[in-house]
Amino acid sequence: MTTKHIAFIGLGTMGFPMAGHLANAGHQVTVYNRTTSTAEKWAAQYGGNIALTPAEAAKDAEFIFTCVGNDEDVRQVYKAADGILSTAKQGAILIDNTTASAEVAREIAQAASEINTAFLDAPVSGGEAGAVNGCLTVMVGGNEEVFAEAKPIIDCFAKATTLMGDVGYGQITKMANQICIAGVLQGLSEAITLAKSAGLDIEKMTDVLKHGAAGSWQLENRAVTMAEDKFDFGFAIDWMRKDLGICFEAAEKLGVDLPLAKQVDEKYGKLQERGFNRADTSVLIKQFDE
Repeated sequence: MTTKHIAFIGLGTMGFPMAGHLANAGHQVTVYNRTTSTAEKWAAQYGGNIALTPAEAAKDAEFIFTCVGNDEDVRQVYKAADGILSTAKQGAILIDNTTASAEVAREIAQAASEINTAFLDAPVSGGEAGAVNGCLTVMVGGNEEVFAEAKPIIDCFAKATTLMGDVGYGQITKMANQICIAGVLQGLSEAITLAKSAGLDIEKMTDVLKHGAAGSWQLENRAVTMAEDKFDFGFAIDWMRKDLGICFEAAEKLGVDLPLAKQVDEKYGKLQERGFNRADTSVLIKQFDE
């Protein structure tokens, strides 16, 4: 693969290793992070360059990745006076890996087109382990030709990269993903609680169920740890509730009801009140400890 000039803005739990995979693939990567010490740590580990603003990171880049917290963070890194759009060169491809709304994706895409750059919304799934191991699932919204050009670069940290439709469809797919996770974890929480109460061996149960219709990633990777009261596997319920909030806003606009997702969100809210904010989403099983 030809070496590309890449900017990566946002070195959180996901962005730090994702940017690292791009550097390890031989690309010239410049990073920006609000906490400069994190950027310095990244550069020491991967040998890339540090910028002090998103604009500085973006100015010479052919591909510009962002992975930040929410809609307002996306707007800030793209549209602020020192943001990406103030310096991005014509023909650059902007790729947002944030889980955000379809509306903000379309807003940034429009702004990008006005300066002759292209934009893809490309949220990811796979958690911290997927980011570290370079095997994320990436769901993309945008132009087909732009996607074809960007896909080999995105694949540096992905096992599956799929164009879902126009700008915004990547985010809609991620909403569906989060709704599925909420429902699976509720069912898994109930199943494990029942099984433990009956004295069933959870590891053996998991080995059996994963081969049948109940099989899922959550079952294989979280059932045993849930039974063991271990909840430090990355994606915190604070972030899950942020994502579910995006789902609820989109559903309301579409006239769609999400009863199970709302039920799970309410339970996560109660777990936050009990101090489980930073526990991962599988902590949902603690609802039965009340």
